[in-house]
Amino acid sequence: MRRTRVKICGITRIEDAVEAVSCGADAVGFVCYERSPRFVPRARLRELARSLPPFVTPVLLFVNAAAAEVRACLAEVPAALLQFHGDETAADCERFARPYLRAVPIGGQSDLLDCQRVFHSAIALLADAPTAGFGGGGTVFDWSRLPAPRSRTMPLVLAGGLDEDNVSDAIARVRPFAVDVSSRVESAPGIKSAERIARFCAAVRLADRREHPEPSDTA
Repeated sequence: MRRTRVKICGITRIEDAVEAVSCGADAVGFVCYERSPRFVPRARLRELARSLPPFVTPVLLFVNAAAAEVRACLAEVPAALLQFHGDETAADCERFARPYLRAVPIGGQSDLLDCQRVFHSAIALLADAPTAGFGGGGTVFDWSRLPAPRSRTMPLVLAGGLDEDNVSDAIARVRPFAVDVSSRVESAPGIKSAERIARFCAAVRLADRREHPEPSDTA
């Protein structure tokens, strides 16, 4: 069965990181952007990352951060994957010699296929809804704006207003490599709900079984 990867972003508490892992998350995101209600101070990053077991990836999210700040955060979480949500150029993203995700606001002038060419060094592109500022806004965008899977040359991470009720439809229509959720599994900004995380991850697994059933499922 093809498995859609799950990233739980905006983690600020150890108990939420542990819950995300127990529900099957493949990656956990920490926001290193001071204007976000989910901001994690640099001094807390190491402690949060240590709550993750091997093979669960910590992700550090930045918005137009100074290079020195990115390097300082990486010193706290050396195994982290980087995620850029601001005006960073490809050169800005590449300077750290680390695997990175590049967020793409889908709408207006943004075009995923153009971004594939510009950010060809990224390990994946993260498609999100456009916002007035930077970072995710927790709203769904028009998935029909995304190119068909056969025309993509890079893995796609789908974000933007996903929850337990719409993620199955998102997986069926977009066929992303991974899905990314934050605000829709919270009880308050930066405070995750264990029940919502569990229901979201269960909905992803159910969608995978529907889209890619095992032979025994169809016998």
